[in-house]
Amino acid sequence: MTKLFPSLLAADFLYLDKELNALEEAGVDGLHFDVMDGQFVPNISVGLPVLNAVRRGTNLPIDVHLMIEEPEHYVEHFANYGANMISVHVEATSHIHSVIQKIKDKDVKAGVAINPGTPVSLIEPLLSIIDYVLVMTVNPGFGGQVFIDSCLEKVKYLATLRNELNLNYEIEVDGGINENTANKVIEYGATMLVAGSYFFQQADYSTAAKQLKG
Repeated sequence: MTKLFPSLLAADFLYLDKELNALEEAGVDGLHFDVMDGQFVPNISVGLPVLNAVRRGTNLPIDVHLMIEEPEHYVEHFANYGANMISVHVEATSHIHSVIQKIKDKDVKAGVAINPGTPVSLIEPLLSIIDYVLVMTVNPGFGGQVFIDSCLEKVKYLATLRNELNLNYEIEVDGGINENTANKVIEYGATMLVAGSYFFQQADYSTAAKQLKG
């Protein structure tokens, strides 16, 4: 069963408590929480105080996506503030194994994220120790971008590797997800979808969730 994690960055922050209630009622599987530092990506977003507020406002699992340089300095803080899952970019640290271990030591699911230009081969040595892979299908930093079709092959390859190596990591896809692209990534092996702009533009979150999950 495909899981859906709407990206809160596209929600209406003026009415965040109402958005959280609506998402729970829509039956989503969790929330995607994007953190950007203006260095690893050319944008700045939310941080620990907002995560703390979201954690107090919902019991849904929170998937924190750290698009920041040197995440090893911050993963424990995000775990302490309520993250259930934390993904870090392999491109953002020289100590990826150490970062993954720090996340796991906090009893939080650990994920590794890769940009559209990063090959899967770079993270193959990590697949046996992580809980999920986050495949970016747009260049990270801004919402509303167009899905990069060539990234589908990465999803397919990760699904093949998972079967061949008898592993059980999940494959999460983030970027340009809508009713059409969702079907594609699910067909290629994705098990978790992140939807931002498209999802929050829909009048009925419940209907949108059902459509995206297939």
